[in-house]
Amino acid sequence: MKTLLRQTLLATLVLTAAGTAFAATPASHDYAADFSHVQQINAGVLNTGYVDIGPRDGQAVILLHGWPYDIQSYAQVAPALAAKGYRVIVPYLRGFGSTRFLSDKTPRNGQPSAMAADVVALMDALNIKQAVLGGFDWGARTADIVAALWPERVKSLVSVSGYLISSQQLGKKPLPPQAEQQWWYQFYFATERGQQGYAAHTHDFAKLIWQQASPGWKFSDATFNQSAKALDNPDQVAITISNYRWRLGLEKGEQKYAAYEKTLATLPTIRVPTITIEGDNNGAPHPAPETYRTRFSARYQHRTFTGNIGHNPPAETPQAFVQAVEDAAAL
Repeated sequence: MKTLLRQTLLATLVLTAAGTAFAATPASHDYAADFSHVQQINAGVLNTGYVDIGPRDGQAVILLHGWPYDIQSYAQVAPALAAKGYRVIVPYLRGFGSTRFLSDKTPRNGQPSAMAADVVALMDALNIKQAVLGGFDWGARTADIVAALWPERVKSLVSVSGYLISSQQLGKKPLPPQAEQQWWYQFYFATERGQQGYAAHTHDFAKLIWQQASPGWKFSDATFNQSAKALDNPDQVAITISNYRWRLGLEKGEQKYAAYEKTLATLPTIRVPTITIEGDNNGAPHPAPETYRTRFSARYQHRTFTGNIGHNPPAETPQAFVQAVEDAAAL
C-alpha cells in the first residue's frame, strides 16, 4: 500500500512538473499575421501609418521603403526579425499608404530632408530614443540623412546602394548620356505632361519601374498589386513630383529644412556603424561601392547580394537582408 502511494505521488509530481514546463514554453507567435495590422499615430506634420511588431523591449529596428514600393517590401523581413527578438517598425513614407498630412495647408513637399525629419518625429512619437535603420531607394536616402544629421538616434545603419546623400547643386551637374538615360523618369516628372501622365497611369508606371530596376525579379501580379494599393494615397503624385523636381533644383523646398540642406550639401561623413548593400543586377541608377566607402567612418562592411538581385533586396532576398540587419545591430 505504501509502495503504491509513493508511486502515485511520484507520478503526480512528474506530471505536474511536465505541465509546468509546457506552460512556461511560449507558443510560436505569428508575426507574419501581425504585419497586416497597420497602426496610426500623429508624428510631426503627419498621421503616420506603420506596422509595429515584435517584443516591445527588443532592439528597435526601423525599415524604410522606397519609390514606387511600400511596406510590403519587408513583409518577410520584419516577421523574421521580430521572431528573433527585435521590435520592428515599418512606416509608410509621406504620400504612401495610410499616411496622411495633418493639415491641408502643409506643403506636399517630397524633399529628402523632410522625409528624414518625418522618421525622427515618428521615433519621438513612439518614444524610441535609438534604432537600427535600414532602407532601400528613397528609404536608404532617408536613413542616410537621419544617420548624418541625428547620429545619436541611429545605433547602426543598413543602406542599399550606400551613400545617397546629395544636394540640389550636385543634382544640376550633367552626367554622361548613359547615366542620364537611366534617370528618364526624373526628366519626365519635370514636365507638366509627366505629372499628368503619372497621375493617370500610376500603377502602370510603378510596374514599369519595378521591372527596369529589378530585371531579374519575377514578381507576381499579386505581389505587385498588394503594394500598388499604397500608391493610391491622395498625396502620392504631388510627393513624387516634388521629390524629383527638388533634386533638379526646380523646387525650392521649405525654409524650415534649409539648415539641414546646408549641412547635407557638404556631404557629411556618416559616423555610425554601417553595412552597405548592392544587388548584383540592380537596374536602377546607383553609385559604385568604391565611390562611397570613405563616406562612412565607423565600423563598416559592404555586401553584394548575388543571384540576380535588383533594386529591392528585402523583397528579392529577404534572408540575406535579415542577416545584414542582425549583423549591423551587432557592429
